[in-house]
Amino acid sequence: QGQLVESGGGLVQAGGSLMLSCAASGRSFSSYAMGWIRQAPGKEREFVAGTIKSGSSTLYADSVKGRCTISRDNDKSTLYLQMNSLKPEDTAVYYCVADLKLHSIVTVSTTMGYWGKGTLVTVSS
Repeated sequence: QGQLVESGGGLVQAGGSLMLSCAASGRSFSSYAMGWIRQAPGKEREFVAGTIKSGSSTLYADSVKGRCTISRDNDKSTLYLQMNSLKPEDTAVYYCVADLKLHSIVTVSTTMGYWGKGTLVTVSS
């Protein structure tokens, strides 16, 4: 069984930056696509960013494109999300996810392989 554990969330002012990390354990995730999904209060979960198993290709939601960078270090079994120029509308619980298919991450599939428990990001105006 695999486990994903997020860290790095917190309270930040609008315009600030945060880096989220996701530590993977229990199995090798180097053959999995990985990504970030978020859920704002009262809203559905939405795709934020994803990367293929090698990390050489990435996808972003339009809402974060140009402000966020996803990366992974397979040697350290860690996924990252660098978030800059944060806005109040970025406030959400951010989940680290993994699946054999990047498409599952982009579409927030109900059959997603692995989910972390989430880390809360709060952006104050």
